[in-house]
Amino acid sequence: METMHAFIDLVRARRSIRKYAQRPVEQKKIDLLVEAALRAPTSHGSQPWEFVVVTGPERIARLSEAKPHGSAFLKNAPLAFVVCADSAKSDIWVEDASIAAAFLQLAAASLGLGSCWIQIRLRDHDQQHSAGAYVADVLGLREGLEVETIIAMGYPAEEKAPRPADALPYAKISRERYGASLSKA
Repeated sequence: METMHAFIDLVRARRSIRKYAQRPVEQKKIDLLVEAALRAPTSHGSQPWEFVVVTGPERIARLSEAKPHGSAFLKNAPLAFVVCADSAKSDIWVEDASIAAAFLQLAAASLGLGSCWIQIRLRDHDQQHSAGAYVADVLGLREGLEVETIIAMGYPAEEKAPRPADALPYAKISRERYGASLSKA
């Protein structure tokens, strides 16, 4: 039971962090993050995801320009995980890549790191190019890999309190049948 509480406590405390201390993430922690990503479940074990781990400040700065809004904060992160997938391997590559990204964010939190999802799929870089095409160019991705997201990571330089339980949108949960209220015990 204690392990379950540790996981729930982790979920409660995890918040999107966009400000990072200028401190590199240790290789041992990066290795654990890689392992967490590779342990993410996939439909039929297809493992369509692939990841690019980026620590070079210049490349991170270029990735921070992937889209006009919502990616600039990446420039100050010491670590980025680019989550991609081979769309030919699975028709649900989006879901598989998203699960892996969630595993990465939870693993980061468990290691004392902050993280934030940067949506790339279905976003524009500019009027001529998608954000995914821009990221693919910056990273030299092979044809057929789709970019789902970039997860910015690092040691937090900001503190965010957990959301209070009474602020959670319990009205969005139904019991047994849609619209049937979930009464909290």
